[in-house]
Amino acid sequence: MLLVNPPIGFSYGILGVSRPPLGLAYIAAILRDHCQVRIVDFSVERQDWSEYPYGEFDLVGISVDTTRYPTSIEIARLAKQQGAVVVMGGPHVSFLDGATLETGVVDYVVRNEGEYSLLSLVEFLRNKKAFEDVEGVSYLDNGDLCRTPDAPFILDLDSLPFPARDLLPMNLYKERMNGRLMTTVVTSRGCPYKCDFCSSSRFFGVRWRARSVDNILSEVESLYREYNYRAVSFVDDNFTLDPNRAIELSEKMIARGWDLIWSAMTRVDTVVRNPHMIRTMAKAGFKWTFVGFESGSQEALDRYGKKARVADALKAMDILTENGVDVTGAFILGAPDETKQMMRDTINFAKHLNPRRAQFSILTPYPGSKTYETVKDRLLTRDWGMYTGLHPIIRMDHVTPDELRRIHISAYTSFYLRPRKAIQNMSYVWRTLPSASEFVARKALASTAALGSYPVAHARKGLAGALRLLG
Repeated sequence: MLLVNPPIGFSYGILGVSRPPLGLAYIAAILRDHCQVRIVDFSVERQDWSEYPYGEFDLVGISVDTTRYPTSIEIARLAKQQGAVVVMGGPHVSFLDGATLETGVVDYVVRNEGEYSLLSLVEFLRNKKAFEDVEGVSYLDNGDLCRTPDAPFILDLDSLPFPARDLLPMNLYKERMNGRLMTTVVTSRGCPYKCDFCSSSRFFGVRWRARSVDNILSEVESLYREYNYRAVSFVDDNFTLDPNRAIELSEKMIARGWDLIWSAMTRVDTVVRNPHMIRTMAKAGFKWTFVGFESGSQEALDRYGKKARVADALKAMDILTENGVDVTGAFILGAPDETKQMMRDTINFAKHLNPRRAQFSILTPYPGSKTYETVKDRLLTRDWGMYTGLHPIIRMDHVTPDELRRIHISAYTSFYLRPRKAIQNMSYVWRTLPSASEFVARKALASTAALGSYPVAHARKGLAGALRLLG
């Protein structure tokens, strides 16, 4: 069996994000006791996905998110032509299983968590299990969409084997944290917050399921001793949902005396309520966090279903900064009823908070999110490759797509080109801005018909001018 990670797009790769596909590695760890498994990661391996010998495998499984869906379909088409059974999994196809199967190049869709659903399907295909026992799989029967019952979410995450990193080209993942080579770890699944713009609560469920501290430490120790990593990113949606667990893990890391730094995602309300937790985490090597501030407007936060207070944002920034934790702050532009001034207020709010780095995303209605359901009649395009958070996707009431693009670019330039911020992030800006300029210009030109014109020269000129300021 071949498991495929399609090539990664601009939104991550150009920013230096180079991470192993742990979802596929978990699946491989489960399947390897039942069949031969290989993983190919086209995001880092120097292999042309259009020339790969998919026909050497009985079954090809492809991990699919929204942005990479078009490429994934082309990979599926090649695999199908070469005689393989094609299975897709991941958030995009879980929520649009019917449209995926109707392409005619996908035999099965595995919905939501894939480890045991895919195993049950493999066992069926090997004549070792009746189809009535296959869970969480969609397929077509004479053109009709059929779904087997949903597979239950895995409650005991400690029961899962560690990801099969030995099947991945670990030497090719080059992402760094404070100069140290870094890798990723997942310590929990599920999210109870159900933000409107996010599909995670549907894909992994609203119940938060956490690995035990000792189980996490065993995996981290393996990465520390066997792979010599000295930086780890815990990539859970809600690493600090249980402050006591975060404190216990930190205290045990301190006791081990590791030379290790790490990052994790958190929420402003959790930080404000638990400053002691942040202090303990910082003593254990907590150096970076990603926080979804989203907006400086309480009305906007409520509209997004964020369940957070603007008043907590500055308090959280103070606590994190006092403990030496650098922050990447996330902000959203382009809600249907937003005005230019409202978006400028968000940009000014970001500069007021002044995190080390900022991510400004254009509101993007990913399938499976509540936002997708509420703006279906406002979609400007269904070219899924455009769903990167960098392109206008929703028709706004007061702002044109061209205007939104300009505001989006100005968000980055005005945030990063302040003298102190530019110096602080010199290497980051220098590395990403030229490629970002070319990408935005190229995609804008390619999407003129669908989304309205945007002069390529202006995009290049604006960002080239920003680069000159850095020089």
